[in-house]
Amino acid sequence: MKIGELAKRSGMTAHTIRYYERIGLLPRADRDRSGRRDYDASILAWIDFLGRLKATGMPIRDMRRYAALREQGDGTEPQRRELLERHRARVRARVDELNASLLVLDAKIGGYAERERTKQHDSRPPERRRREPAGAGQTRLG
Repeated sequence: MKIGELAKRSGMTAHTIRYYERIGLLPRADRDRSGRRDYDASILAWIDFLGRLKATGMPIRDMRRYAALREQGDGTEPQRRELLERHRARVRARVDELNASLLVLDAKIGGYAERERTKQHDSRPPERRRREPAGAGQTRLG
């Protein structure tokens, strides 16, 4: 499959595909007689996995390390597992942070919703307290 088709099917741009190939995240593509890249459809699963790593915030250097270990093949499984376990721990910590933020947002939204419900049931305008001018009520020594 040509790079345009791969881009369309993977959701990546052709520029990103070439960049990933250049830095070693994607294996070098075979070339057709015209010298154009010709990819096998099996690369789509690998690209999907790279997209998941990127979406979860894995740094490019770690993605490159993982890709290099993958390319080395058998015997690198423990290192790949460790790399993914460290990344998973960072992802879980980020998910926990996001969940805590969601709770704050939910509470704030709930407060606004409650105020809106209260206003609908009570059509009286809110009472305003009259503020006294600065210095009012103070005795002047003179």
